[in-house]
Amino acid sequence: MEGARALLRTLLYIVNSLLQRRRYHAALAALKGFRNGAVYGAKIRAPHALVMTFLFKSGSLREKLKTIAQATYTHSRNLAYFVFTYKGLMALQSRLQGKNFQFHSFLAACIGGWLVFGENNAINSQIIMYLLSRTLFAFSRLAVEKGYIPEPKRDPFPLTAALIWGTILWLFEYHRHTLQPSLQSSMTYLYDDSNVWHDISDFLIYNKSSTEK
Repeated sequence: MEGARALLRTLLYIVNSLLQRRRYHAALAALKGFRNGAVYGAKIRAPHALVMTFLFKSGSLREKLKTIAQATYTHSRNLAYFVFTYKGLMALQSRLQGKNFQFHSFLAACIGGWLVFGENNAINSQIIMYLLSRTLFAFSRLAVEKGYIPEPKRDPFPLTAALIWGTILWLFEYHRHTLQPSLQSSMTYLYDDSNVWHDISDFLIYNKSSTEK
């Protein structure tokens, strides 16, 4: 038992010594990025998949749990692969040119996005749409900071909210097929299902009566 503990202490010392070496920092950073991507992807997707599956998906409990597990795995895996690819390419470019330039970040992320998120599926689509909205907001702020557009005298957020909601409900009512499936499901629940009821049970307690489910 004491010999096993001594061996464990020796292994931990060797590993910790390796982690402190600067020459391996870039490779180790990519590995930790892989780890953080996997953990963060699981944390983000698991609760979202749990709620959306039990709210809108039909099927047995086993099928629902399988759907949640698959969505969580896909999100976690893709984010881990992307972070690893991005950090690896950044390290490679820095090694080749002596330092990193702004273009390196863009190029590495483009390659990672193509390789990891290039498949058009439900998970990737949600992630890209999430990033797109953040990108538009960020470019708007950057344009003001750089002086490309004048700083608004009033907070533009109320107008932005009005235009976004006006546009999305117009699309839902008249061009529904253009919207992402999970958004269609959410809006159907909110705006279509609330038009139909038969008695107090499916008016207040349930969304639909048992005969409709």
